[in-house]
Amino acid sequence: MEVNLAGIEDLDEIAKLFDCYRIFYQQPSDLEAARNFLQQRFDRGDARIFVARIDAQIVGFTQLYPSFSSVAMKPIWILNDLFVSKAYRNRGVARLLMGAMENFGRETAAIRIILSTQVANTAARSLYRSLGYIKNEEFHQYTLSL
Repeated sequence: MEVNLAGIEDLDEIAKLFDCYRIFYQQPSDLEAARNFLQQRFDRGDARIFVARIDAQIVGFTQLYPSFSSVAMKPIWILNDLFVSKAYRNRGVARLLMGAMENFGRETAAIRIILSTQVANTAARSLYRSLGYIKNEEFHQYTLSL
């Protein structure tokens, strides 16, 4: 298994997984929209996508978005998406993706990686805890739907 930063040449394969990821979060399948969304990320350079391959097939991905800490005046990476194809779960794919992403964070001198997950997603919560991620008890998170 190998993990690396994705390129535009991976778009079609990632789009299929991204569509499955959205379905996991109760969104309707829309492969064309998924592809277009990812195409925009590549075109604008406003995300970094890491992919895991087994026998040259992409079986999982993470997607990071850049942000900044005004107080620390340093970059932050937001892990917005992590998905592993159902047939490849419980094989260490997510752990390898997280490791590659964390190394990337260090290489880019980021001060931290932040993420959120659904309360019901116990598998993801367990993975994050096992990797040293700590649930934020210091700040409340608020959202405003627009």
